[in-house]
Amino acid sequence: MRIVLATGNKGKLREFKQMCEDEVVAFSELLGEFDIVEDGDTFAANALIKARKIYEKLGEEYLVISDDSGISLPLLDGAPGIYSARYAGEGATDKENLYKLIEAVKEKGLKSTPAYYTAAIAIVSKYGEYVVHGWMHGDVIDEVRGDKGFGYDPIFIPAGFDKTLGELDDCVKKAISHRAQALKLAKPIIQMLKGKA
Repeated sequence: MRIVLATGNKGKLREFKQMCEDEVVAFSELLGEFDIVEDGDTFAANALIKARKIYEKLGEEYLVISDDSGISLPLLDGAPGIYSARYAGEGATDKENLYKLIEAVKEKGLKSTPAYYTAAIAIVSKYGEYVVHGWMHGDVIDEVRGDKGFGYDPIFIPAGFDKTLGELDDCVKKAISHRAQALKLAKPIIQMLKGKA
């Protein structure tokens, strides 16, 4: 049973390959690039939409993993939330999204505010569908620090740290990230499903 990741995001693919000992292949390597409309109203719904779509195209000998994730600020009523990848508009770059969020925090007159990342991982195979969640809490600051990671990493300081994810080493981020927390829950499910194959 081959494991396919339903993402075109190179940063996410790199993280998944580092965290999974199994061989993980991006769907684009098998199917080419195409867009999937993510019109769910939760991270879990969007993760399932992506995983189901790729599974439909590939068939029963594949196990498809999909992740939908983003950052939420209570100060902004949970925004950007499920719109994290397109916060500054459709087709926005990571940098444009990042700076729009910095501006939103500055407009509230703050230099720092509580925030959290959510990752929902969907697993779809012929044996059924599963969704698990992971979270990472901390604060968003009003300036960019560090050039590691991707997305909002340079402005997010995880709880218990004084550096942003953009400054922390990959090994630290790998241990504490929302995606790592969700993957810890997903791994036993993946192993169970592979054992059935």
